[in-house]
Amino acid sequence: MNFLIRKADYLLLPALTSVLYFALLPVVAAESNPSSPGDPQAGENPADHLPSHISRVTGFGERADWSLDGQRILFLSKTFGDAMELDMKTKVIRNLTARYPHHGYTRALYLANGDILLSGPESFDPKRIGEARVQCWLYVLDKSGLRPASPLGTKCSEGPAVSRKRMHMAWTHVAAQYPDEMRNGSSRMREADIIYDKGQAKLADEKLIIDSHDLPFRCTMETQNFRPPEETELTFSAYGYQGTDVCGVDLVTKKVTNYSNSPGQYDEPEGIYPDGQYTLVECDKQNLKGSGHVDLWKLKLDGSGLCERLTHFSDYPGYKASNPAVSDDGKFIAFQMAKSTEDAGVGHGIFVYDIEKAGDSSK
Repeated sequence: MNFLIRKADYLLLPALTSVLYFALLPVVAAESNPSSPGDPQAGENPADHLPSHISRVTGFGERADWSLDGQRILFLSKTFGDAMELDMKTKVIRNLTARYPHHGYTRALYLANGDILLSGPESFDPKRIGEARVQCWLYVLDKSGLRPASPLGTKCSEGPAVSRKRMHMAWTHVAAQYPDEMRNGSSRMREADIIYDKGQAKLADEKLIIDSHDLPFRCTMETQNFRPPEETELTFSAYGYQGTDVCGVDLVTKKVTNYSNSPGQYDEPEGIYPDGQYTLVECDKQNLKGSGHVDLWKLKLDGSGLCERLTHFSDYPGYKASNPAVSDDGKFIAFQMAKSTEDAGVGHGIFVYDIEKAGDSSK
């Protein structure tokens, strides 16, 4: 095993290194003789029966994101944990946020300049975890790692969306975060540029994208991805509408399109292909058991509803595949193994899906 664990630029203490050492797996090809999808044996783990186009790259962690050059994977050690970075060539994992005190992070995403957008609470009470998850704020961590993350001064509900081409982002507010400004039960999506003033990140040209009360249906929104290549559309989750649907909003006209439109089915967009023709979806089409039993599907963004199943983790009782991200060259998907009974986003290791090896026709 040839992993090297680093805390920023320094080796971790031996005690901590030993804990992480046994949690990691080398980046190697998975088994080429998986059990037949849909017919797993009782008590089996999908990680032990991977097809040859899926490999496990860490034994812990969640919410993976690709660097723009595809050479590194950013992920969280756990919910309310640290931001970690895996070098795909050297197999070194660095803890990027261990240098300064914080209350843990729930999101970490690469910005177009290589800095990192973080989301996390300003306080944490283990007896009120739900409140900490709702009351998260956005920060920017300098890629040098020499100073603490810089606050952007706004809260964020669940995950923000980051442009892969420009210093721009979108994010969601819910009424529980701004009860004096927002109607009960409402959500709103906003966008802004990220600029730097004397080395400190700040928001500029901030504006409203859409308020949930302006939608043609009732739901709670969450920003997901700017649709490439033009980035004039934003995909978002429409939680609670027909189960949950994959939607997009035109950032100029504000026209909303429902791309999945599948009543009674859970469809959450997570990770978009670089040509903008497809998005990955956490979907329960295979069993209709809800968000705790999803797998990764690929949905065509043309309104046809055409979709293709990519993973079979939910065929194993108690497991699911979730939180995917597509590399910018369209060759790989990073995602996580998760358990059906745990909170959304909680992961048990990062996996890489080789699109070309799987014979996937889109990139």
